[in-house]
Amino acid sequence: QVQLVESGGGLVQAGGSLRLSCLASGNIVSINAVGWYRQNPGKPRELVAVETNEGSTNYAAPVKDRFTISRDRAKNRVYLQMNSLKPEDTAVYYCNALAYGVEYWGKGTLVTVSS
Repeated sequence: QVQLVESGGGLVQAGGSLRLSCLASGNIVSINAVGWYRQNPGKPRELVAVETNEGSTNYAAPVKDRFTISRDRAKNRVYLQMNSLKPEDTAVYYCNALAYGVEYWGKGTLVTVSS
């Protein structure tokens, strides 16, 4: 089992920055990949960024060159640095971990970008 807790969401003006943090606990040695997803009401959850244990990263086209995913293994944390935020980035952001083929999710943190 892996537990994930997100933090760092909030209200920011367009053009601003936020850094989301995800604290992982439990059987973290089993994690193969970590990622961030986002969701708005009535819409499907969508991938934002993912990083494998080998360091390979993948970003959704709308956030590429603005967002950066990173890990601090010593602190069991995953970060999402979000720069040049746009109103369309408004969503609940979820931390995700893949471990032995099982996906784990946090409860999410709300990011609101005002125009």
